[in-house]
Amino acid sequence: AATAARTDQDPAKGGKPLAEVLDPLLDAPALSAGHAAAVVDMSTGERLYGADSGKSLTPASTTKIATAVAVLSALGPDHRLTTRTALEPDTRELVLVGGGDPTLTAHKAPGEWASLRTLARDTAVALGKRGIHKITLSYDTTLFSGPSLHPIGVNDNLAPVTALTADEGRTDGSDHGPVTRVADPAAEAARAFAGFLKDAGITATPPGPSKATGRAQTLATVASPPLSDLVERMLTNSDNDIAEALARQTALASGRPGSFAGGAQAIAARLTKLGLPMKGAAFHDGSGLNRDDRLTADLLTSLLAKAADPTRPGLRPVLTGLPVGGFTGTLAERYTDGAAGVVRAKTGTLTGVNTLAGTVVDAGGRLLSFAFLASDTTNPEAAQSALDQTASALSACGCG
Repeated sequence: AATAARTDQDPAKGGKPLAEVLDPLLDAPALSAGHAAAVVDMSTGERLYGADSGKSLTPASTTKIATAVAVLSALGPDHRLTTRTALEPDTRELVLVGGGDPTLTAHKAPGEWASLRTLARDTAVALGKRGIHKITLSYDTTLFSGPSLHPIGVNDNLAPVTALTADEGRTDGSDHGPVTRVADPAAEAARAFAGFLKDAGITATPPGPSKATGRAQTLATVASPPLSDLVERMLTNSDNDIAEALARQTALASGRPGSFAGGAQAIAARLTKLGLPMKGAAFHDGSGLNRDDRLTADLLTSLLAKAADPTRPGLRPVLTGLPVGGFTGTLAERYTDGAAGVVRAKTGTLTGVNTLAGTVVDAGGRLLSFAFLASDTTNPEAAQSALDQTASALSACGCG
């Protein structure tokens, strides 16, 4: 296993050297030779441990930490994404305008999320006040641009990325996890909207794509919860659909096209502006599904430390959204053997790739950020277990 570039605190500061604890665990055969790691004291910014921490590796879904920092930096935690209806004054065409809200829902019980049913009801009321009961319905997805299909192709982990979607194009009523998606989420959302209009007394034509003009009058709007909530949901559930939408929102806020390429460029630019260590980093999407993405353990720990910076409270959802070991999200079924509640971390898994990056409070009471990345793994369960054991050991260590 790789042993280059390992560092740890001076043992004279007290406690067992961190390298003595972590080295054997990271050298586990399940993690292969292609791994890297870093541990940082969040209060001081000091790197306590590094094992090839500047090495570029495929990050998988830990990429979402970068996406979260970038979009919060670009738009702020209180920003909301708006879906609206607009009436063309001359033609009586009603346009359902997508605002890029990946959490818009058509469910009867929307919870805190923006409701397509509410938008239809409010739109019907506005039309009724104008004496309109029949309309030509269209939908506008032009906020986003470029290919809607991720380079991985049709996949249960991500719907085609569009500015108008309801329930992430899921076909089974679920709200997270892999599931078959509809081929055209925007068209499906518009068809559902037409049905809700009918229920409210408005007859609509079968919807088709269009673009609202500058003269179109907004009739009704629904807004997402604050961006902080979307970021937390993205991180907790490792939600690829939210990640790709937020990458595009970062692009738009940065004056770039709302596309895969625009989002990747905007994320890199935002992180560079924050002064983060970008050497070796490469972004191609916002979710980490692209195997050409590259991050370093140094960058991941720095992202987490930046989110803890008391002068940047707007980034705090990056930390509060991390899954909690044994309790929430992608860590709900992990750390159930006594370390539950101790580790908060973003997971990452692709074929041959296992990653983990997050925070722990060690036995000495220090808040630490850590990042462990492994490539060329052949047994995903064993690799995952090895990373979990390393994080648990870090939390139990009162190392010097």
